Amino acid sequence: MSTIRIPDGYTSDKPLTLLETQKAIDIIKLVFIRHLKSALCLTRVSAPLFVADHTGLNDDLNNVERAVCFDIKETGGTAQVVQSLAKWKRYALGKYGFAPGTGLVTDMNAIRRDEEMDNLHSIYVDQWDWEAVLPEGKRNKAYLMETVQKIVDAICDTAEELHVIFPSLGSIPSRSVSFITTQELEDLYPDATPQERENRYVREHKTAFIMEIGGKLRSGIRHDGRAPDYDDWKMNGDIIMWNDTLGQAFEVSSMGIRVDAASMDQQLTLAGCDERRLLPFHKMVLDGTLPLTIGGGIGQSRLCMLLLHKAHIGEVQVSIWDDKTVAACKAAGIRLL
Repeated sequence: MSTIRIPDGYTSDKPLTLLETQKAIDIIKLVFIRHLKSALCLTRVSAPLFVADHTGLNDDLNNVERAVCFDIKETGGTAQVVQSLAKWKRYALGKYGFAPGTGLVTDMNAIRRDEEMDNLHSIYVDQWDWEAVLPEGKRNKAYLMETVQKIVDAICDTAEELHVIFPSLGSIPSRSVSFITTQELEDLYPDATPQERENRYVREHKTAFIMEIGGKLRSGIRHDGRAPDYDDWKMNGDIIMWNDTLGQAFEVSSMGIRVDAASMDQQLTLAGCDERRLLPFHKMVLDGTLPLTIGGGIGQSRLCMLLLHKAHIGEVQVSIWDDKTVAACKAAGIRLL
């Protein structure tokens, strides 16, 4: 069942009207991609909307989400609408021959049929997916943290340009990134849930990179789920910023250094997914055919929500919502696109 939370006194027409919001979304998408490409040496490429089901290129996210599938008349095969491009991007880097320290970026559009709908989540996903070949000797946390700072700077540079055009917009995200592991968060707030830990920490630090997501903590629980075959659980994380409108921690990006042969081998076993070793993508990682990479996704609608101070993701993207959500938003003056 979908849930919705409406901040006191909130209305969609402030600080920007509906038409101004559309113009601002266009500006954000043009300006941010320019900053991101420059910061990370990325080239824009075309990406698939769907992949063949036998390749292992699709992503099951937390290891349970079902892909949208359809049969193809001409081939007799089955295709899956992508849920993310984490694996495809790495394959493309090798195929196109990208040099170390350079990479690709693309628009990723996905359908996630099992997504729980709320202020932040929709069954339609739009994000900038990027991936880069690691320079020699840079498969480490220091390089990961350096890359995180570049992405945060690109976000803040975009916000500053946007405020010149729309000065009525509120606060700009903080450039100062606080780095903390999920285990350190658990040690800091042992009696809180993972979401409560993020809220308490990011309320104080404003911008954080929460690292090492996927494996079990000392308590025996996971901070959050991660599929075992793209991020290295010891060198990944989420960029999270404080959202003044909603009064909560707000994930903008999931990213990380990708698995090498050793970490994929270990994580497939831990996740009980050893059968994937026979899939084409997984074989290429395990035998060292694919380059070592770093990459992630940055939510387009999420970033627009944050920078435009919107309370619901439906204010910045077109999707399908249940009748209860539509009625509640209408009554509260929230305009769903």
